[in-house]
Amino acid sequence: MVSSGGVRLRHLVVITLVVGLVGLVVLRLIGGPVPNPGWAGVLLLLFMAVGVFFAALPVKRLRERRASSPGSALRAARSLVLAQAAALTGAGLLGWYAAQALSLLPDLDVDSQRSRMWLLIGHALAALVLIVSGLVAQRICRIDPPDPGGPGERAASAGGVAPA
Repeated sequence: MVSSGGVRLRHLVVITLVVGLVGLVVLRLIGGPVPNPGWAGVLLLLFMAVGVFFAALPVKRLRERRASSPGSALRAARSLVLAQAAALTGAGLLGWYAAQALSLLPDLDVDSQRSRMWLLIGHALAALVLIVSGLVAQRICRIDPPDPGGPGERAASAGGVAPA
């Protein structure tokens, strides 16, 4: 699912639509009430989004050569994978909460269903924040390959020794 270019917006849209459609079909087949999420789930998703963003900041300092200690490539790779997983998870959750909200639309005249809808909208917005946080952290963690026309590459390709 993740290409060498990372998680793309089109991947996330496809995941959101597929999970949303499957979730809508499952909710229609079950025919029971929509699960009632709590506000704690919204807080948890927002906490995760902030955590993903702050996990990428040491990689940013490393890229900008402002790090006090040398960072490892493994930490950068782990931060990148965490960011991509957050974006993919957020897309799936956005589809799931959108499916639940769509299944509640016919019953919005009932107060309890309207309050449940607000919870689902809150969850969907928190999932969207998780997606954005994952995409931003992925962009921060991207380390470009060395320039093939750089001075070290030219010396090595000319048969000389590349400077250290």
